[in-house]
Amino acid sequence: MTRPSLLRPHSLRRQLLLWLLVPQAVLWLAGAFGSYVLAARYTNQAIDASLTQATRSLARQVKPMGNGLFIDFPRAAQDIIESDPEDRVYYMVSTPPGQFILGNQNLTLPEVKGTPRLNEPLLYDGRVDDKPVRLAALFLAYGDEDQPRQTMLVQVARGLKSRETLATEILRDIALPLSALMVLMSMIVWAGIRAGLAPLERMRKQVEVRAPHDLAPVQLETAPTELHSLVVALNSLLAAVQSSMAAQRRFISDAAHQLRTPLAGLKSQTELALKEAQDPALRTRLERVHQSASRSAHLVTQLLTLARAEPESHAALGRTHFDLARLAQEVTADMVPRALKAGVDLGLSEDSSDVALPVHGHALLIKEALVNVIDNAIRYAGRGSEVTVRAHAQGAWAVLDVDDSGPGIEAAQHEAVFERFVRLSAGTASPGLNDDGCGLGLAIVKEIIERHAGTVGLQSLDPQGLRVSLQLPKASLTTH
Repeated sequence: MTRPSLLRPHSLRRQLLLWLLVPQAVLWLAGAFGSYVLAARYTNQAIDASLTQATRSLARQVKPMGNGLFIDFPRAAQDIIESDPEDRVYYMVSTPPGQFILGNQNLTLPEVKGTPRLNEPLLYDGRVDDKPVRLAALFLAYGDEDQPRQTMLVQVARGLKSRETLATEILRDIALPLSALMVLMSMIVWAGIRAGLAPLERMRKQVEVRAPHDLAPVQLETAPTELHSLVVALNSLLAAVQSSMAAQRRFISDAAHQLRTPLAGLKSQTELALKEAQDPALRTRLERVHQSASRSAHLVTQLLTLARAEPESHAALGRTHFDLARLAQEVTADMVPRALKAGVDLGLSEDSSDVALPVHGHALLIKEALVNVIDNAIRYAGRGSEVTVRAHAQGAWAVLDVDDSGPGIEAAQHEAVFERFVRLSAGTASPGLNDDGCGLGLAIVKEIIERHAGTVGLQSLDPQGLRVSLQLPKASLTTH
């Protein structure tokens, strides 16, 4: 079983940042540690050199005289050496195996195996008054030729505070520029990642703003090689889907065209047969055949209209600049005979002839949409009802309202009737779909209006009835 954590999407930008910034942080820590070690090393070397020089200088102040030693070390020099209480310098002169002569007798003696080597300083760490110090020890020989030679030990010690302070200052002087450099590199890395992922972001925006039926190739000319391969694969997939959908639409269109002629002939033959038939049972059967033929012919017409409203057919039609209000007047006038035959009072509102509603689009498709709405209203409003078409402006929109006084549609069904082949039960629908419909009327209307960047909606009227509202963006009369 796949763990849920593996299904969580991860950010490519975050992953790249981790892979680039984490090694930088590790290198920064390693550089800081190495800098501190080097600073401590060079500081120790400087202190050791200073202690070595101090032991030799102190040794020069102790001069052999006969069987003894003459110490030329004035009090003023002692005060200078011991002037800093935070970082004191200690010294001691003695003759092994431990005869104290001068200085601080608490200094740690060096560990020497065998005979000590003369005139070679020994450097080691020790403690004085429970404080860590660094010491330098120098063994010297003194005495004349008549007396046996003796060994003198000169020691100088210094606290480690100065070493720590110097190492900290060196580390700070190195770490601060190194930190600033790391911040600058992080900013450059962030900018580089954003620039590198910018083509992917542009591709995402191109896909997001597309309509569901837009299968045009994705355009990304400046894409890197890796993303270019993805774009090529995606465009190949879109082309295959487009080809498949086009074949399906061609099949529907061809089948509808092939069916129109025989269905029209069947309707004509049934109409002639109904005029000549005398047997009531035969007339009933012929009426059912004629009704089925009429319904099939209506379905074929709707399928052809739907095929023309698809994206490819929509793009192939030429766009024109026309007056939507005038188109509404013409369609309403053409539909009056159909309304009179159905016993419906169809008319255009008085204020619709006084407005100009310029729109830019496919006039034939807009006409098909309006015909579908009015035809549905006439078909399902019922005999004796009224259907009113009104054209008006609403801000930047040109609006066509088709009101009827029929039974209407429940508010919960308003969204469902726009789906293809959705049919509502008889008695619950007005301009929608019932047993006489094919379930494509309002689906075709929505398809056409949305292709023109418009909207279509339903609104229940009081005390009963339904309003179908078509909204299209207005265009300037001078637009070409």
